[in-house]
Amino acid sequence: MNESKGYAVFFFPQALEILGDAIKPYLQDSPAGAHVPCNEIDTGGALVEMTLHGRDAGNRDVALELMVPVSMVRMVVSTRSDEGFGFGPQVVARPEPVVAKGALEAEPKSVPASPSSPAPTPSSPETPGTSEGVEPSRA
Repeated sequence: MNESKGYAVFFFPQALEILGDAIKPYLQDSPAGAHVPCNEIDTGGALVEMTLHGRDAGNRDVALELMVPVSMVRMVVSTRSDEGFGFGPQVVARPEPVVAKGALEAEPKSVPASPSSPAPTPSSPETPGTSEGVEPSRA
């Protein structure tokens, strides 16, 4: 995926088999698998419309629209080089926590139980379904 902008459209293996030789001129291999690199994409209908820019045999700029059924597309990945955009891993600076003035000196009012401490048990085991201070409902 050497494109500096655009999208890489990956297909299901069955779709590549069905499309056969018709799709092969547009496929490009990469470590992630065969895909179609395109400059623009429209997924708003029954067909995925991919716009590819290139040059013909006469070295003239051409734009080609390739359309396939949505059900054939496995994944679309942004290939933009802009670090702040795309589906790739994003590195986000973690903001420093904001602490209210005087909060560090204040004593905690209660400490939550640790996950390793045993769960509280009802105080009266002879009456199932009740706990201290709660009466059973009467229908």
